[in-house]
Amino acid sequence: MRAQELVPRHQRGDRTKASLTETSVLVIPGWNGSGVGHWQTMWEQKYPHFRRVQQRNWSRPSRTDWIAHIEADLDRMASPTFLVAHSLGCLAVAHWAASAGKKTDYIDGAFLVAPPWLTKSDQCPAELLDFLPMPLHRLPFPSLFVASENDHYLPVEVAARLANAWGSQFVNIGKAGHVNVASGHGLWPDGEALLGEFVDQTIQRF
Repeated sequence: MRAQELVPRHQRGDRTKASLTETSVLVIPGWNGSGVGHWQTMWEQKYPHFRRVQQRNWSRPSRTDWIAHIEADLDRMASPTFLVAHSLGCLAVAHWAASAGKKTDYIDGAFLVAPPWLTKSDQCPAELLDFLPMPLHRLPFPSLFVASENDHYLPVEVAARLANAWGSQFVNIGKAGHVNVASGHGLWPDGEALLGEFVDQTIQRF
């Protein structure tokens, strides 16, 4: 059961700005998880209501298992909840949303960073084929899609089209690689500020 009574976002009445300190967030890492120096890990350590989704196997991801674990963790979280996903975690969110039905009403928004563009080819790692085909349906909740100009997993022109398919607000943050530890993103204060603005704007919309 959730920690609070379930109230769909469109029925919550007047709401004011909320800081990230007060916001319930489910953090959804990508393939192989997010390590010690990753911004997702550092944000979890900084904010009391950030919780990481648990997965049985981060290195050999099963789409069915990942979706099931997102569902299970959301059932234990306070409502409303924001999703903060990176890389393959973004595709897991999109696949979950396609099958979750009315449960998506209790998600206030999704912050989606650097999803990969996967196609069935020799360049796609065998471990990720289970996430094909790419989810291209419109997401049923507000979302902010953050992309980089030199992410080798997602060409920026493809990123803009994917954001449009998902119905997401699109933000190009310049040459930032895959927005991970390897590209020099530790705490990532600019991303933290983007998330804070997105949360505030979304909460005031309802």
